[in-house]
Amino acid sequence: MRSRLLLAAAALAASSAPASSAPNAAAYTNPILYADYSDPDVIRVGRDYYLVSSSFHLSPGIPVLHSRDLVHWRIISHVLPRLTFAPEYDMPGPHTLNDSISKPVGGTRYAGGVWAPSIRFHKGLFYVYWATVDEGIFMATAKDPAGPWSKPVKVVDERMLEDPCPFWDEDGTAWLVHSRHGAGPLILHRMSPDGRRVLDAGKVIVEDKANLPILEGPKVYKRNGWYYILAPFGGVEKGAQAALRSRSIQGPYEQRVVLAQGSTALAGPHQGGWVETPSGEGWFIHFSSTGAFGRITYLEPLRWVDDWPFIGDPVPGQTYGQPVATHAMPNTGSSPTADAIQTSDEFSDAQLGLQWSWNHNPNDRAWSLTERPGFMRLTALPAQHLVTARNTLTQILHGPASRITTRLDASRMVDGQRAGLTLFGVRPSWIGLAREGGATRITLASEGRETPGPILSTATVVLSAEVTPDQHVRYAYSLDEGKSFVTLGEPVQLARFSWWKGSRPALFTFTHGKTSGVVDADWFRVAR
Repeated sequence: MRSRLLLAAAALAASSAPASSAPNAAAYTNPILYADYSDPDVIRVGRDYYLVSSSFHLSPGIPVLHSRDLVHWRIISHVLPRLTFAPEYDMPGPHTLNDSISKPVGGTRYAGGVWAPSIRFHKGLFYVYWATVDEGIFMATAKDPAGPWSKPVKVVDERMLEDPCPFWDEDGTAWLVHSRHGAGPLILHRMSPDGRRVLDAGKVIVEDKANLPILEGPKVYKRNGWYYILAPFGGVEKGAQAALRSRSIQGPYEQRVVLAQGSTALAGPHQGGWVETPSGEGWFIHFSSTGAFGRITYLEPLRWVDDWPFIGDPVPGQTYGQPVATHAMPNTGSSPTADAIQTSDEFSDAQLGLQWSWNHNPNDRAWSLTERPGFMRLTALPAQHLVTARNTLTQILHGPASRITTRLDASRMVDGQRAGLTLFGVRPSWIGLAREGGATRITLASEGRETPGPILSTATVVLSAEVTPDQHVRYAYSLDEGKSFVTLGEPVQLARFSWWKGSRPALFTFTHGKTSGVVDADWFRVAR
């Protein structure tokens, strides 16, 4: 079989024709999303494609993206309006203001929350499954992927599990595959037909620490009578994709590497999902880790050779493929779209845009889009520093370069209050305003160390954060409504990895004082 696959790979390498027969001969370039949509899973329903990704501690949780061409995507909903699994997701912290604002409980859940969701469509319902490493495996359903989604149902009440994927066989039998924290082994459960509970304690179906170390992220499929599990191994930074197949979902499974770095610069083509277009083309969406930009999203052609998937471009002398840099657009039956992930916000709507997520569940008494229409009003809650501050409003950073600007009205800030624009992560930096002794100073901070600048002489300021491909940020401010900017400090190195996420542009305010001021953001604009 190896010789047949090598001959097929050689034929593919020798062919100059594009693998896609799309009527539009345009090409796409990887990554398709230079943004932190990690652990992606994808399905097709009719002519529509839906993608979900990990959201960890961020609230709302589990973004749902939609596409017609598999290259251009737009956020249409979140599965979880709030993370209701434990008090720590409310990030109560050391608040001392009156109880109408917050009640102290203590603790945070950075890096907790939603790990590696899977999305499936079965009998008219969309299903999303996910694990929270501290609480168990959950699921939710919706008739429309744009929502509303049902309340979470706990499917497995056990800690330290990860990466669940459901599967319904032709006879209606429901199964669930997942791994354990630390990656591996792969465990199979029977489920109730409605997918709401497991029916047994689970059975280990794949464990091979020698050949498949750090095996995780399983996605289950069936084709031509074979059961397939696509799963990465070897770790996020340097791993590869394996395909496992068996005539029985319970195994035993054969295994083969199907996507690896090859001669490319993509050191770890990692976890993802397979989807087929109506024309029969196969495609694989996966991520690769990039440090401060997070784990960004790639699209690879997928072919079948001797009932094994072959992903990406052929590698001479190998039975696996390597990532493509450019490729003909998928033949999805739809023309390429101009859809793009939402970023900039004028705060003109009464509801928060889908591009936004809070650093934990927000205190809804401490933010408003209606108290001052056209502005996002943030009320400062007590915190020692930014990482422990509640109601930090974040969105995904887009690469390879971005310039983020925001206009703030500081006229209602109080002594002890900080507010501004941050690249949020485990070592956050920010440019903003610090008010002490009746004066408001433009301030630069990095890892909690504040460097005061000039006193703010106007009510408003425009702040700027310019992120460069070398993963640094240069901060600046403008006192003339953005006509000219003054750089503050030297470029700051962004945190390489933050609680499993990339660095995130964000608005924030918090206070060291005993009274609570507000800051109003007029707009938030992202240029790429």
